[in-house]
Order: sequence, then C-alpha cells, then structure tokens
Amino acid sequence: MPQRSDAQQNRARILSVARDALTEDGDASLNSIAKRAGVGPGTLYRHFPNRESLVLEVFRAEVQKLVDWAPELLRTEPPLIALRRWFERLASYIVIKRGLGDALTAATHDAVANETYGPVIGAISVIMRAGEADGTIRPGLDPDDVLLMMGCVWRVPPGPAGEKQAERLLDLVIDSLRR
Repeated sequence: MPQRSDAQQNRARILSVARDALTEDGDASLNSIAKRAGVGPGTLYRHFPNRESLVLEVFRAEVQKLVDWAPELLRTEPPLIALRRWFERLASYIVIKRGLGDALTAATHDAVANETYGPVIGAISVIMRAGEADGTIRPGLDPDDVLLMMGCVWRVPPGPAGEKQAERLLDLVIDSLRR
C-alpha cells in the first residue's frame, strides 16, 4: 500500500536531516535527528525501526542520486569534465560513508558495499564510454581499475592541505584517462 503524501514527506525530511546530522557526527542520536526533522520519535521509528535501517537508507539514497547523476552530467558536460565532477561528488560521498560506517555492523557494511558497487561501476562505465565515443578517453579502460585509482583521492587527510592534495590526485587520475 502506498504511503500517504505526508508520510512520504516525513520520510524524505528524516532522510535529508539524517544525512546532514550523520555527516556532521556519525554518533548523532535518532532522537536528535527526529527533533531536527520536526517529527516525533515515533514517526522516525515507524519509518526506520532502528539506527542501522536509517543509516542504510541514507547511504542507499545518496548512492542512487550519484548513479542517476551520471547521464544528467553527460547532457551538459563533455565526458572528461563529467567524469571529474562525478568523481568529486563520489569523494564527498565517501566522507559521508565514513560517518555512516561507524553505525553499521561489519556484515551490513559489506552487504551495502556489495549492493552499491555494481551501480557505481555502471555509472562510471556510462561516462567512460561516452568519452571513448567522442575520442577524449582512451578506449578499453576498465571502470573497476579507474575506481580503484580514485581510492587515493578520498584517502587524503582532512583539511585544506588534504583538499589541495585531493585536487592534484584527481588531476593525475583524469589526465591518465585522456586519449
């Protein structure tokens, strides 16, 4: 049975607030999230019976937004620029994942990583194939390899120096893909 529109709005607001709260503090309480969302704890628990279910849904929603963004980017940006912007956003999501990761059990963490890996690789593939087609990205590159290379970008230390280092590393990765 579909949710009422007010229930859908509450759920969306809870997810939005939870994303921000958990990014700021991976230990944010469910009660603090409910209060910030302007709903009672009972409303939050009706949608998300425990902390882990809320954290999982926040992460899934963020990954889905990222995956859906790939074709949108290609409508407005050339493939190399689209890939760079997409990876910049992915790196920012990894920061969110760090905050969320503390709230997940090891088994759940592995399950969500396995669940989201395929769609992420699919989005990278879409952008890379567009770059191959327009001649800006070297043909035959493996999206799995490119994602692995990108791992260096989100392993930089926090702060301004780390942000500058991430920019330099991202430049190196993108330059390595050029045809």
